[in-house]
Amino acid sequence: MAVAVDGVRYLFNEIARTFQIYNEVLTIAGAYFVLQKAVKALLQVEEVIRIHFWPRLPGRKRDLAGEFGKWAVVTGSTDGIGKAYARELASHGLNIVLISRSEDKLKRVAKDIETNFTVKTKTIKADFCQGSEIYDDIERQMQGLQIGILVNNVGAMDIPQYFLNMKSERLWQLININIGAATLMTKILMPQMVERRRGAVVNISAAASIHPNPQLAVYHACKTYMDYFTRALQYEYKAKGIFIQSLMPSYVATKMTDFKDGPHQSNLMIPSAYLYARHAVSTLGRSTHTTGYWPHTLLMWFSRQLPERMWMWSVSVINSALRRQAVNKKRRRASKGLALS
Repeated sequence: MAVAVDGVRYLFNEIARTFQIYNEVLTIAGAYFVLQKAVKALLQVEEVIRIHFWPRLPGRKRDLAGEFGKWAVVTGSTDGIGKAYARELASHGLNIVLISRSEDKLKRVAKDIETNFTVKTKTIKADFCQGSEIYDDIERQMQGLQIGILVNNVGAMDIPQYFLNMKSERLWQLININIGAATLMTKILMPQMVERRRGAVVNISAAASIHPNPQLAVYHACKTYMDYFTRALQYEYKAKGIFIQSLMPSYVATKMTDFKDGPHQSNLMIPSAYLYARHAVSTLGRSTHTTGYWPHTLLMWFSRQLPERMWMWSVSVINSALRRQAVNKKRRRASKGLALS
């Protein structure tokens, strides 16, 4: 009987010793995991401070014309982010080439910039929907200008809808505007930057393009192209002295993202175009891959943690609501038009 008891005691002692070893291993693994997450979080906080806050401290205004060149080119520059970005660059002393399809709007924006800032402007009327035939004329009109910064901002986004409801002609327009414009404008202007060994290209992508976006499939696929195109170019040409930035904003209060009646409502998470541009320009030359605005960076961090299936479900619900708002807005405007007639 004593032998049996000793045997059981020995067995329990061996099991306890084995679990003690596993417990120590698991403790070490858990501590390593927590330490890894803590270090990652600290690095992310440091990145936010370094990119979004440090450059915007008082007395740190930069000479962007001296860093990159005398002229900046901004596509899609008569509304929204493009217009605000052009004004912000002008406030730093750069002359601005404005490219858009509306001649009247171009004249108004050019006059506004020249009135408020001691810089020159040049306007080029171009409809990026048309495809490759417009670029020879654009290149001709920019000859002789020292282009230091190219901002590929022009973009087009329809109301959320299912892919098969879109017309083929509109699909080509979205591709020409959201992919073709940035690709060909970069091809035109980067050679002179490489020759001078200085310059910057800013390509506007979208924070939401880190995951697929149901009902905005083509638009966000185009923005994913922009992000990958930019990151590859940065790797290819960083040794040539060229800074190439993928700028990935979330929602900004502009006409393109306003699907309901009434004024554009801005808040901390959905800033005005001018607030966003001030933040975004401060990251120029400092980060090659950024949202440009610290609340959007926090939002992107959160989005990356979501499983893709949960992301697509939530985005689909949001886009369905936005589509209903846009359709209702269109109906109300049509009703007002009939009443006035």
